[in-house]
Amino acid sequence: MDLSNLKTIRIAACDVNGQMRGKRMPASMAAKLGDGSARMPLSTLNVDIWGRDVEDSPLVFETGDADGILKPSNRGPVPMPWLSSPSALVPMVMETESGAPFMGDPRQVLSQVLDRYKARGWQVMAATEMEFNLVDDSDGTLGHPANPITGRTLDQQSVLSVAELDAFDAFFTDLYDGAEAMGIPAQSAISEAGLAQFEINLDHQNALRAADDAWLFKALVKGLARKHGLAATFMAKPYEDEAGNGMHVHFSVVDDAGNNVFDNGSETGSELLLQAVAGCLAAMPASTLVFAPHGNSYDRLIPGAHAPTTAAWAYENRTAAIRIPGGSPKARRIEHRTAGGDINPYLMLSVVLGAAMVGIEDTMTPPPASTGNIYDIPDLPQLAPSWADAIDLFEQDPLMARILPPMMIRNLVMTKRQELAGFADIPQEKHWLSWLEDV
Repeated sequence: MDLSNLKTIRIAACDVNGQMRGKRMPASMAAKLGDGSARMPLSTLNVDIWGRDVEDSPLVFETGDADGILKPSNRGPVPMPWLSSPSALVPMVMETESGAPFMGDPRQVLSQVLDRYKARGWQVMAATEMEFNLVDDSDGTLGHPANPITGRTLDQQSVLSVAELDAFDAFFTDLYDGAEAMGIPAQSAISEAGLAQFEINLDHQNALRAADDAWLFKALVKGLARKHGLAATFMAKPYEDEAGNGMHVHFSVVDDAGNNVFDNGSETGSELLLQAVAGCLAAMPASTLVFAPHGNSYDRLIPGAHAPTTAAWAYENRTAAIRIPGGSPKARRIEHRTAGGDINPYLMLSVVLGAAMVGIEDTMTPPPASTGNIYDIPDLPQLAPSWADAIDLFEQDPLMARILPPMMIRNLVMTKRQELAGFADIPQEKHWLSWLEDV
């Protein structure tokens, strides 16, 4: 992207909650970003949902709140179509003073997980399905938006309705134009089960790029919605009586020759696929905190409510947490369906792909594939039932210690415990204000 005609740019790295933390600066400084002149406290990537320092964080009290060095990732600069004046965003990664990757940076954590695949001569290809709601918060409540054509407030679900998509055509036209300008491979859009709930699929690509694009896409959706007089939210469960928002990820692994290692020419998939499935299942209960990182996330994890609540897998079965889609064996892949729309894409992919690698490393064997309605099958391993339980399980689990670096485990646990305590002091009916656009 040509920055010569811009006055300002933004630089930002991803914090533990998936929020952008960074700076606005003159565009003339862009040429100097690669030399390490951009600095920011390491603790900035470990603040809570309200942007507050985490109490007793070692990043603050043991290091004197030391600076980290921000370096451009290979994913920018990109335009920011939601702003009224032209600008660009340069996505950054955090390094320590010594030049080592900072393991409190979620993008650096995912890079480390992917290095384990690279060491085997493999590359992970991934695609995400992004669900969100358009909402009207103009009167201080979380309300349904008006149909832009009729002016009447939406009052009923309209699954796969082309008419509902067309009613918001101006928004979606800007969204696709913005995604194209940012290099985000947005594919089909559908109207989902909830009121003004939509899903847009992002195409298969290198897994790190897929995480980058999911992160950028969330910012694009939320920013453009405001330009159209609405709000957009990826909250896991905006409305109690309607379907929640998920973020499914499809992934496959290709070798140096371009062969899909999950493909053995059959419908069942290769031994490597089964080992990866087994690893994902083994890590799933303790991964709940990453898949459901906020208090609102647990309103979505209800049996029978279109969200998996148990660690089960199946072929072509959308009630399972892990689904192996049909189709050509060459496209054999794993669909991981547990995460809510409110996740941090880097941490979610780190946990999913790290668990799959542990399954491969340990040559794990999954239980037999489930059939029928998974919600009716007793005695399956359960996801953590509450936010507090998820924090404890995540902190103590030995598989998590093999997947994520100790710093990220510690930082996420401390952040979530602070948020859990903070929400106890906020009236329940006001909780949504903290999550509406910050997840």
